[in-house]
Formats: sequence, structure tokens, C-alpha cells
Amino acid sequence: MENSDTHQELVKSMPRIGDKAPDFEALTTKGQIKFSEFAKDKWVVMFSHPADFTPVCTTEMSGFAIRKDEFDALDTELLGLSIDSIHAHLGWVQNVKENTGVYFDFPIIADLDMKVSKLYGMLQPNESETAAVRAVFFIDPEKKIRLIMYYPLNVGRNMSEILRALEALQTSDKYKVAMPLDWKKGDKAIVPPPKSLDELNKRLEDDSVEKVTWYLAKKELS
Repeated sequence: MENSDTHQELVKSMPRIGDKAPDFEALTTKGQIKFSEFAKDKWVVMFSHPADFTPVCTTEMSGFAIRKDEFDALDTELLGLSIDSIHAHLGWVQNVKENTGVYFDFPIIADLDMKVSKLYGMLQPNESETAAVRAVFFIDPEKKIRLIMYYPLNVGRNMSEILRALEALQTSDKYKVAMPLDWKKGDKAIVPPPKSLDELNKRLEDDSVEKVTWYLAKKELS
């Protein structure tokens, strides 16, 4: 009964899309941070991994590091986390750098007390009670959660999809449009459907958009 109650509490406390990102203070490989003051006016991609010195996590963290320039170009800060000590993090960063030449040049939260993991629903008891799942939180400059991805311990993430989703969110915000299946930079975007008969008639007469039907129309983005 106690485990069931604990599980229910964790589920209730899990942040959702549209929520304000919970604030916290934590020690990272780049020093102490307070999340509400971290990466001012920037997007944040915060991601958890199960443990340092593990194979899948090493490939994932290396993937973030190798493609960090692409996140920088999208004005986005990376922020990692696992339920390990700061000493384990530092040792792992150095070990990977020495063996592969890849340097994890972004802060990694030391969450040994599981405070942040629980706050963000990264600790899911049916998967593991001591290791964070592979979660990704896309957080906008207003510190609002815009997208959440969860992966189990044994399946690595897709870095191209993380970057595609990030760019889709930013582009949608900029142009006030929606993104169709498999959208990528350079593709047409979906314009909002008409909300009145007047808007519907204007849409039918508008040659500047590609009309699949009256409620599904696409346009090029400048």
C-alpha cells in the first residue's frame, strides 16, 4: 500500500506540458545553479540519464556534446542530470574526454538526493526506484514546459528528433503556425483554420496558401 501511495504521489506531482517549470537549486559540473535564474531569455533542454559510467548514457551524452553547436544556434542551453554525485560526474566527464575526445561542455546536475528527479517525474518506480528514466524537457524562455519526452532505461534517444522538435516549437511560436507530420526546417507549415464563415470565404479565395481542403492549408515560411 505504501509503494502504491508513493507512486500515486509521484504521478500527481509530475509536471505537464504548459506548466511552469518547477524551480530548484542544485550543484552541477559547472557550479551551483538556481533554475529560475539559469539561462535567462533562452530555451533550455533539460535531460536525465540513469547513471554515469554506463554505455547507453555515454552515447547519449556524447550526442548532446557533439551537437551542442546546433543547440547554441537555436539559443538553447543544455542541462543534464543523473542520480550521481558531483565527483562521479567529474570523473565520467574526464574519462569520456580521455577515451573519445568528446567533452561534456554543459552543466550536469548532481542529484544524489533525488530532489530534482522527483520534482520533474524523472524517477518512475515501475521502471526503477534508484535511476532516472531518460526524460527530456523542452522549456521556453518564460520557463514554461513546452514538450516532454520519456524513454525507458534501455532505449537511447534520437538527437535529430530532439533538435527537430525544438526548432518546430520555436518556429511555431515565431510565425503562429502549426507543424505537420515530419516537419523540418524549410517545409511548409500549417496555418490556423478559419473560425468564422467570413474567414472561411477569405481562405477559399486566398491563393497565397496551399489548400488541401478548407481546414487544412499550408504556407511557405520566410
